[in-house]
Amino acid sequence: MSETALIVGAGSGLSASLARLFHKEGMQVALAARQTDKLDALCAETDAKAYACDASSLQDVEKLFSALDTDFSSIDTVVYNPSARVRGPFIEPDPAEVHRAINITAYGAFLVAQAALKRMSEKKKGNVLFTGASAGVKGYPQSASFAMGKFAMRGLAQSLAREFHPQGIHIAHFVIDGGIRSDRRQEPADRPDSFLDPDAIADTYLHIMRQPRNSWSWEIELRPFVENF
Repeated sequence: MSETALIVGAGSGLSASLARLFHKEGMQVALAARQTDKLDALCAETDAKAYACDASSLQDVEKLFSALDTDFSSIDTVVYNPSARVRGPFIEPDPAEVHRAINITAYGAFLVAQAALKRMSEKKKGNVLFTGASAGVKGYPQSASFAMGKFAMRGLAQSLAREFHPQGIHIAHFVIDGGIRSDRRQEPADRPDSFLDPDAIADTYLHIMRQPRNSWSWEIELRPFVENF
Protein backbone atom coordinates (compact mmCIF):
# COMPACT_ATOMS: atom_id res chain seq x y z
CA MET A 1 0.00 0.00 0.00
CA SER A 2 1.39 3.41 -0.96
CA GLU A 3 2.27 6.07 1.56
CA THR A 4 -0.03 9.03 2.10
CA ALA A 5 1.18 12.58 2.66
CA LEU A 6 -0.89 15.52 3.89
CA ILE A 7 0.29 19.05 3.13
CA VAL A 8 -1.47 21.70 5.22
CA GLY A 9 -1.36 25.25 3.91
CA ALA A 10 -1.08 24.13 0.31
CA GLY A 11 -0.52 26.65 -2.45
CA SER A 12 1.70 27.40 -5.41
CA GLY A 13 5.10 27.57 -3.70
CA LEU A 14 6.98 25.04 -1.60
CA SER A 15 3.85 22.99 -0.97
CA ALA A 16 3.34 22.56 -4.72
CA SER A 17 6.93 21.32 -5.10
CA LEU A 18 6.34 18.90 -2.23
CA ALA A 19 3.11 17.63 -3.78
CA ARG A 20 4.82 17.00 -7.12
CA LEU A 21 7.75 15.22 -5.51
CA PHE A 22 5.56 13.09 -3.25
CA HIS A 23 3.44 12.11 -6.24
CA LYS A 24 6.56 11.25 -8.23
CA GLU A 25 7.64 9.03 -5.32
CA GLY A 26 4.39 7.09 -5.56
CA MET A 27 2.63 8.63 -2.57
CA GLN A 28 -1.03 9.53 -2.31
CA VAL A 29 -1.28 13.26 -1.68
CA ALA A 30 -3.84 15.23 0.32
CA LEU A 31 -3.85 19.03 0.22
CA ALA A 32 -5.49 21.28 2.81
CA ALA A 33 -6.04 25.01 2.46
CA ARG A 34 -8.60 27.61 3.41
CA GLN A 35 -9.51 28.04 -0.26
CA THR A 36 -9.37 24.90 -2.38
CA ASP A 37 -10.30 26.34 -5.79
CA LYS A 38 -6.70 27.52 -6.22
CA LEU A 39 -5.57 23.89 -5.95
CA ASP A 40 -7.50 22.52 -8.93
CA ALA A 41 -4.52 22.45 -11.32
CA LEU A 42 -2.16 21.00 -8.71
CA CYS A 43 -4.68 18.30 -7.80
CA ALA A 44 -5.04 17.35 -11.46
CA GLU A 45 -1.25 17.20 -11.85
CA THR A 46 -0.60 15.13 -8.73
CA ASP A 47 -3.84 13.13 -8.39
CA ALA A 48 -4.27 14.83 -5.03
CA LYS A 49 -7.44 15.35 -3.01
CA ALA A 50 -8.12 18.84 -1.67
CA TYR A 51 -9.79 19.68 1.63
CA ALA A 52 -10.98 23.05 2.90
CA CYS A 53 -9.47 23.77 6.31
CA ASP A 54 -8.56 26.75 8.44
CA ALA A 55 -5.71 25.21 10.41
CA SER A 56 -6.26 27.60 13.33
CA SER A 57 -9.80 26.25 13.83
CA LEU A 58 -10.22 23.16 16.02
CA GLN A 59 -13.52 22.35 14.32
CA ASP A 60 -11.93 22.55 10.85
CA VAL A 61 -8.95 20.40 11.84
CA GLU A 62 -11.20 17.76 13.39
CA LYS A 63 -13.35 17.76 10.24
CA LEU A 64 -10.22 17.46 8.06
CA PHE A 65 -8.83 14.43 9.87
CA SER A 66 -12.23 12.78 10.05
CA ALA A 67 -12.44 13.05 6.26
CA LEU A 68 -8.90 11.71 5.90
CA ASP A 69 -9.79 8.74 8.11
CA THR A 70 -12.53 7.91 5.62
CA ASP A 71 -10.57 8.55 2.43
CA PHE A 72 -7.22 6.96 3.35
CA SER A 73 -6.12 3.98 5.40
CA SER A 74 -3.59 6.16 7.23
CA ILE A 75 -1.61 9.38 6.96
CA ASP A 76 2.11 8.64 6.98
CA THR A 77 3.50 12.16 6.62
CA VAL A 78 2.10 15.54 7.60
CA VAL A 79 3.72 18.81 6.52
CA TYR A 80 2.62 22.00 8.28
CA ASN A 81 3.25 25.10 6.13
CA PRO A 82 0.84 27.87 7.23
CA SER A 83 2.12 31.07 8.79
CA ALA A 84 1.09 34.69 9.05
CA ARG A 85 2.71 37.93 10.10
CA VAL A 86 1.85 41.54 10.86
CA ARG A 87 4.62 43.91 9.83
CA GLY A 88 5.37 47.31 11.30
CA PRO A 89 6.69 49.05 14.40
CA PHE A 90 5.78 47.12 17.53
CA ILE A 91 3.46 49.77 18.96
CA GLU A 92 1.34 50.01 15.82
CA PRO A 93 -0.17 46.58 14.89
CA ASP A 94 -3.77 45.75 15.70
CA PRO A 95 -3.69 43.23 18.58
CA ALA A 96 -6.49 41.26 16.93
CA GLU A 97 -4.38 40.80 13.79
CA VAL A 98 -1.40 39.72 15.90
CA HIS A 99 -3.61 37.21 17.69
CA ARG A 100 -4.76 35.83 14.34
CA ALA A 101 -1.19 35.55 13.03
CA ILE A 102 0.02 33.63 16.08
CA ASN A 103 -3.02 31.36 15.91
CA ILE A 104 -2.26 30.42 12.31
CA THR A 105 1.49 29.95 12.77
CA ALA A 106 1.64 28.29 16.18
CA TYR A 107 -1.77 27.19 17.46
CA GLY A 108 -2.63 25.68 14.08
CA ALA A 109 0.62 23.73 14.17
CA PHE A 110 -0.39 22.36 17.57
CA LEU A 111 -3.88 21.37 16.38
CA VAL A 112 -2.66 19.60 13.24
CA ALA A 113 0.21 17.88 15.02
CA GLN A 114 -2.03 16.66 17.83
CA ALA A 115 -4.57 15.21 15.40
CA ALA A 116 -1.83 13.55 13.34
CA LEU A 117 0.07 12.13 16.30
CA LYS A 118 -3.03 10.63 17.86
CA ARG A 119 -3.25 8.48 14.76
CA MET A 120 0.46 7.86 14.20
CA SER A 121 0.93 6.78 17.81
CA GLU A 122 -1.21 3.72 17.20
CA LYS A 123 1.23 2.42 14.56
CA LYS A 124 4.34 4.00 16.10
CA LYS A 125 5.56 5.40 12.80
CA GLY A 126 5.16 8.48 10.63
CA ASN A 127 6.60 11.91 9.94
CA VAL A 128 5.44 15.32 11.15
CA LEU A 129 7.35 18.14 9.47
CA PHE A 130 7.14 21.84 10.29
CA THR A 131 8.11 24.62 7.89
CA GLY A 132 9.86 27.23 10.01
CA ALA A 133 11.90 30.33 9.27
CA SER A 134 14.94 32.20 10.51
CA ALA A 135 12.42 34.26 12.50
CA GLY A 136 12.05 31.19 14.71
CA VAL A 137 15.65 31.45 15.91
CA LYS A 138 16.17 35.23 15.82
CA GLY A 139 13.62 38.00 16.16
CA TYR A 140 13.80 40.70 13.52
CA PRO A 141 12.76 44.33 14.10
CA GLN A 142 9.18 45.21 13.22
CA SER A 143 8.28 41.53 12.93
CA ALA A 144 7.39 40.58 16.50
CA SER A 145 4.24 38.62 15.64
CA PHE A 146 6.12 36.45 13.15
CA ALA A 147 8.90 35.82 15.64
CA MET A 148 6.42 34.85 18.36
CA GLY A 149 4.63 32.42 16.08
CA LYS A 150 7.76 30.84 14.61
CA PHE A 151 9.56 30.60 17.99
CA ALA A 152 6.48 28.81 19.33
CA MET A 153 6.43 26.43 16.37
CA ARG A 154 10.09 25.62 16.83
CA GLY A 155 9.57 24.95 20.52
CA LEU A 156 6.62 22.72 19.69
CA ALA A 157 8.72 20.74 17.20
CA GLN A 158 11.59 20.30 19.64
CA SER A 159 9.26 19.16 22.41
CA LEU A 160 7.49 16.71 20.11
CA ALA A 161 10.80 15.33 18.83
CA ARG A 162 11.87 14.53 22.37
CA GLU A 163 8.54 12.88 23.14
CA PHE A 164 7.84 11.00 19.91
CA HIS A 165 11.24 10.05 18.48
CA PRO A 166 11.51 7.25 21.08
CA GLN A 167 8.10 6.05 19.86
CA GLY A 168 9.33 5.71 16.27
CA ILE A 169 7.70 8.87 14.90
CA HIS A 170 9.99 11.34 13.15
CA ILE A 171 9.46 15.02 14.00
CA ALA A 172 11.48 17.61 12.08
CA HIS A 173 11.65 21.40 11.87
CA PHE A 174 12.96 23.20 8.78
CA VAL A 175 14.50 26.66 9.17
CA ILE A 176 13.98 28.32 5.79
CA ASP A 177 16.37 31.28 5.87
CA GLY A 178 15.88 33.40 2.78
CA GLY A 179 13.41 34.15 0.03
CA ILE A 180 11.93 31.27 -1.95
CA ARG A 181 11.94 31.61 -5.73
CA SER A 182 8.50 31.80 -7.35
CA ASP A 183 6.71 33.21 -10.37
CA ARG A 184 6.27 36.42 -8.43
CA ARG A 185 9.75 36.46 -6.92
CA GLN A 186 12.58 36.00 -9.37
CA GLU A 187 16.20 36.49 -8.41
CA PRO A 188 18.16 39.28 -10.16
CA ALA A 189 20.13 38.23 -13.22
CA ASP A 190 23.35 39.38 -11.57
CA ARG A 191 22.68 37.28 -8.43
CA PRO A 192 21.90 33.72 -9.59
CA ASP A 193 20.99 31.22 -6.86
CA SER A 194 20.34 34.01 -4.36
CA PHE A 195 16.84 32.66 -3.66
CA LEU A 196 15.96 29.18 -2.42
CA ASP A 197 14.67 26.79 -5.08
CA PRO A 198 11.40 25.23 -3.83
CA ASP A 199 12.18 21.97 -5.62
CA ALA A 200 15.54 21.76 -3.85
CA ILE A 201 13.83 22.41 -0.50
CA ALA A 202 11.36 19.63 -1.27
CA ASP A 203 14.25 17.26 -1.99
CA THR A 204 15.59 17.98 1.49
CA TYR A 205 12.20 17.27 3.08
CA LEU A 206 12.15 13.90 1.35
CA HIS A 207 15.71 13.17 2.50
CA ILE A 208 14.73 13.86 6.12
CA MET A 209 11.65 11.64 5.74
CA ARG A 210 13.86 8.82 4.46
CA GLN A 211 16.51 9.05 7.17
CA PRO A 212 17.07 5.77 9.03
CA ARG A 213 15.89 6.04 12.60
CA ASN A 214 19.43 5.45 13.89
CA SER A 215 20.41 8.83 12.35
CA TRP A 216 17.42 11.16 12.64
CA SER A 217 17.62 14.95 12.40
CA TRP A 218 15.08 17.01 14.31
CA GLU A 219 16.08 20.31 12.68
CA ILE A 220 17.84 21.50 9.54
CA GLU A 221 18.57 24.99 8.20
CA LEU A 222 18.38 25.82 4.50
CA ARG A 223 19.61 29.06 2.98
CA PRO A 224 21.16 30.33 -0.26
CA PHE A 225 24.95 30.48 -0.27
CA VAL A 226 24.88 34.30 -0.26
CA GLU A 227 22.52 34.64 2.73
CA ASN A 228 23.98 36.17 5.88
CA PHE A 229 23.40 34.29 9.14
